[in-house]
Amino acid sequence: MFFQTVIMRKKRRSLFFVKLFNYEYWPFWLFFLPLVPWWIYLAIRARSLTYFTAANPGIEHGGVFGESKIDILNKIDPSYLPATEFFQKSSTPIEVITRMGILNLEFPVILKPNIGERGNEVEKINNQAELEHYLSKNDEDFIVQEYVDYDLELGILYYCFPNNGKTGITSIVKKEFLGITGDGKSTIRELIEQSDRARLQLENLSEKFSMNQVLKKEEYLNLEPIGNHCRGTKFLSGMDLLNDQLVKIFDDIAGKIEGFNFGRFDLKVKSVEDLMKGENIKILELNGVTSEPAHIYDPKWTLLRAYKDTASNMQVMMKVSKANMKAGVKITPFFKMFRLVRAHFSSNGESENESPLKPSMQK
Repeated sequence: MFFQTVIMRKKRRSLFFVKLFNYEYWPFWLFFLPLVPWWIYLAIRARSLTYFTAANPGIEHGGVFGESKIDILNKIDPSYLPATEFFQKSSTPIEVITRMGILNLEFPVILKPNIGERGNEVEKINNQAELEHYLSKNDEDFIVQEYVDYDLELGILYYCFPNNGKTGITSIVKKEFLGITGDGKSTIRELIEQSDRARLQLENLSEKFSMNQVLKKEEYLNLEPIGNHCRGTKFLSGMDLLNDQLVKIFDDIAGKIEGFNFGRFDLKVKSVEDLMKGENIKILELNGVTSEPAHIYDPKWTLLRAYKDTASNMQVMMKVSKANMKAGVKITPFFKMFRLVRAHFSSNGESENESPLKPSMQK
């Protein structure tokens, strides 16, 4: 018992240092803290502390948080969307399955809160039993979305200046899903513990898999099908994909979205070749002004380079917002935004006194 306790303490310390020396695991507020002076400078240039709320007139508060996913998805050309259906929180499993049948939706499907962020409560549901379990603990309106089984998942951060029509892409991130490969002798738990990234998810994964199962040699197991950073997905820079043709494709997609000028498309596509043709693209979500240039979390990026790219992205967003403000778009007043921020973090149960790097914390 004594040696088990010592081992557990060493593992917790190890995870602490993994997070401490890898900024991709820091809480978002800690990472952005050094950028507060830059935000103040941009606010002075825009002559408003809440200038960012003007970036997307068609999205509530510009898409800071709390926006309805289904309202945004309904603005996108349906040809780019997976089959998606909105449900009120009171919906029963039978009601969901019935409407899935009408839409020709079969398991597996993706369930996610209509209002949510950072992958919270997003789950791949494989059968009716899992659906019933999800709904038994659900207390929010939610979306059922077709599970898109494409290998390539990307986040593409796009902007359009409303005053002159100039467009561009500031970030492309490739998402590498969390997984392990068997060696014919190690258990799933042992394979997970060999990877720092997987170890951070061990508690959640223990509820999904038989930890004592031994994978065959070269057998691959996808541990997490949700392409979100806080769920263990590795973010890799995809800036090598950026070219004029890709910008034109997203000009066409974004140009049909009323009141949208800045944000990140989270999507799946069959291949890079299809992406460049604008074919077989399925947009899972569209996020607003708080969208991060997620390529900065590539493990090869330095912290200084990450701050440089983030600061540049913030400047583009400010210029977009400022152009909209000059055109008469209203901003959210500062004190109203302050109340919304306070209410948002209070409802999420985040404590200002909580240690940002303790092992249980995930970005």
